[in-house]
Amino acid sequence: MIILSKEQIIALHSQLIQETGGIDGVRDDGLLDSALAAPFQSFEGTEVYPSIQQKAARLGYGLVKNHAFVDGNKRIGAHAMLIFLMLNKIELDYTQNELSDTFLKIAAGKLTGEKLFHWILDHQI
Repeated sequence: MIILSKEQIIALHSQLIQETGGIDGVRDDGLLDSALAAPFQSFEGTEVYPSIQQKAARLGYGLVKNHAFVDGNKRIGAHAMLIFLMLNKIELDYTQNELSDTFLKIAAGKLTGEKLFHWILDHQI
């Protein structure tokens, strides 16, 4: 499994901000660490999120909800999730509107991490 490092996530965020606008920078380093560690948690030797799809959903969800960056948290959540899936050979078929709506719902508290996991499964090729 290929995992995105903290440095890679920060670089991806900077690139997104340059391309789409907004304010660059980490707002809370601890919340960023938490969002990046959560997909790989285990309890009594068992992974909490065992599949690549579950890990991807937790990564995307955590980056949005933890609000670790000054700006662009929904964008980096979606982008990091998609790149993590792509690096691990999982392809999705979706429209930009579907993706945007999904991540807006996460930010608004209308979509859970579990529902994001099912969204991934529903859109997997």
